[in-house]
Amino acid sequence: MVNAKTEYFNATRVAVIAMFATVAGVLYAFGFPMAAIFPSWLELNFSDIPALIGTFALGPVSGAIIVFMKVLVKLIIKGTSTMFVGELADLIIGIAFVVPAGLIYKKRRTFKGALIGMSVGTVSSVALAIIANWLVLVPFYKASFFGGSWEPLVGGMQAIFGEGCTVDTFYAFYLWCSVLPFNLMRCLIAVAITLPVYKHVSRAINRLGDRLAPKCPAESSAEECAKTEKKRMIVLISVCAAVVVLLVIGVLLRYYIPIWMGK
Repeated sequence: MVNAKTEYFNATRVAVIAMFATVAGVLYAFGFPMAAIFPSWLELNFSDIPALIGTFALGPVSGAIIVFMKVLVKLIIKGTSTMFVGELADLIIGIAFVVPAGLIYKKRRTFKGALIGMSVGTVSSVALAIIANWLVLVPFYKASFFGGSWEPLVGGMQAIFGEGCTVDTFYAFYLWCSVLPFNLMRCLIAVAITLPVYKHVSRAINRLGDRLAPKCPAESSAEECAKTEKKRMIVLISVCAAVVVLLVIGVLLRYYIPIWMGK
């Protein structure tokens, strides 16, 4: 099994984090609306599933990294239509889901611990989604995309809930009849798929880590092995940092090049 001191800085773990983040990012990019029951701008995606599985298999820090990386991957693939505000909200909401679940499961590595962790993660994620939409997303969209007009937002809600949704009742309908059930459904889908598979994934990762873990030659002293391992970790961390920087540059180019070409 991976040594606790190098838990987040070995080649196997980094490769698995990258795999989960890539899958999550692709799933995030290909979200789809459920216009019959939710406003069209609420798009369901299944990126929480690999993020939650990765959290249970690798730990809460790895889960947070997966969520962060999935946002970068999505931005590379699809770009942003919200000037990064929507992605920032999804980042916070995603971390609020996986990190509490991972922290609780780390202390109680049982089925009950997993259930408690995912329940706490679901509550914190849904609560943050409501707060983010109330205080940030709706005011931002209204001011930036609709010139301060309520009409597009209210119109989208009236298509589902009828004329009872007005400017005065918008938040009551939107937060409690759309944002809450939508995000609750998103979390419950991830929970339902993660529960039966996370143990198997965790065991497979541990077996892979045991096979690929560097072996210290018998003739080498403990000090020499420690120095070699430290050099490997420095190289690995440097490569990871370079990849993140390249992803960020890619995101910025993906966003700004169309703007420059448009000018």
